[in-house]
Amino acid sequence: MDRSELPGPAAGVNQQGLRDHNARLILSLLQRQGPMPGTDLARVAGLSPQTVSVILRELHQEGVIARGDPQRGRVGKPAVPMRLAPQGVMSVGLKIGRRSADLVLADFLGRPLGQVQTTYPYPLPAPIMEFLRDGLRRLTGPLAPDGRARLSGIGIAMPWQIWDWHDVFGAPEADLALWRGFDIAGAVAQFSDLPVFIENDATAAARAEQIHGRGREFRDFAYFFVGSFVGGGLVLNHSVYEGRFGNAGDLCASVTGHRYRG
Repeated sequence: MDRSELPGPAAGVNQQGLRDHNARLILSLLQRQGPMPGTDLARVAGLSPQTVSVILRELHQEGVIARGDPQRGRVGKPAVPMRLAPQGVMSVGLKIGRRSADLVLADFLGRPLGQVQTTYPYPLPAPIMEFLRDGLRRLTGPLAPDGRARLSGIGIAMPWQIWDWHDVFGAPEADLALWRGFDIAGAVAQFSDLPVFIENDATAAARAEQIHGRGREFRDFAYFFVGSFVGGGLVLNHSVYEGRFGNAGDLCASVTGHRYRG
């Protein structure tokens, strides 16, 4: 791997940016290692106890984290572990596959709160956007106003350059060409004000394994998924490495064995 492709030093941040960075670090530690008291979080994160205390207090007031039962048996004041509040943050995920699309509403721990699916001969933009619009209504409609306010966004996992997959999908080239230049975020904005995050499907799967699967146990690993296609992703130093084109570490092969993408 060319060193020039590796992630470089983080850019400078202002005071609010630094606070947000530290908050994300603390939330990542709670997600990866489970409930922890502030003193342990400060030690692991390399932050001062006062800084961690201020951030934990703000996150608790926002409803993003919750207090656990005091840990007694230690010298001094009982430590209170903090944990992620499952419904403190919720998100919507859309997976666009070869023959079907899945839409999931998930809590902060990655647990599904609801799911809908549709099938098709091959994916086309208009039907999938219609499925997303109707699915959002079904999944988020029953939420209370406070719950809807905790929706963080819509993540969309799909093959990169999907218009080039007409031979694998068995679709007319002209039909899949509708994806070329299609503004997904703009289309979603017609019926939802949630921010949209688009990810290569294999990279998204690697990210899910890193956050919610066994990937939490390892600093570096390669992830492979075997389904209609063989796909993968690369995690370096606890972070998904996307590369220059968003598909680093991605080896995709159709089960027919005559199309590869890497």
